[in-house]
Amino acid sequence: MAISHLDLGGGLGVAYKPDETAPSIAEFIGHMRRQTAKHGVHLMIEPGRSIVAEAGTLLTRVLARKRNGDKEFVIVDAGMNDLIRPALYQAYHDIVTVEDSMTRPRMVADVVGPVCESGDFFARDRELPVVEPGELLAIKTAGAYAFAMSSNYNSRPRAAEVLVDGNRFNLVRRRERYEDLILGE
Repeated sequence: MAISHLDLGGGLGVAYKPDETAPSIAEFIGHMRRQTAKHGVHLMIEPGRSIVAEAGTLLTRVLARKRNGDKEFVIVDAGMNDLIRPALYQAYHDIVTVEDSMTRPRMVADVVGPVCESGDFFARDRELPVVEPGELLAIKTAGAYAFAMSSNYNSRPRAAEVLVDGNRFNLVRRRERYEDLILGE
């Protein structure tokens, strides 16, 4: 029996770090077509995260800064239940300030959540602009992961989802409330 379809699945790369470049979907498909043309197979690909990862950003507010010996911590209101990838397998997500920070001094800190778990972190030893409580940070390339992998761990409600288009925005999903967490109890 001859193989007529070849499904390459997903896994097209995404640029997570500022100095990375994501592969071109068109170039990748062109290369795969050239490699498989002589076999006469129908080629399929599921670009998944390469389309939606950059479409989502997790916004979080700085709650506090803390120093423990030589270690600086930036504590934010988002937690590992909102974006598990850094805690689960040390995935890198770029973290930037929402306000302009180009002229600020820099600091090296761990960006951690409020869940009080050693794994509740978004970045370790990350160079960032100096930030203060109340500021908003944006954790980038979260579109394919944040809500899809979120949980109510430690009885934390899931974050709201907001669709932004230029100066317009719409609430897609409201933030869960405590009542939502105990609805099935």
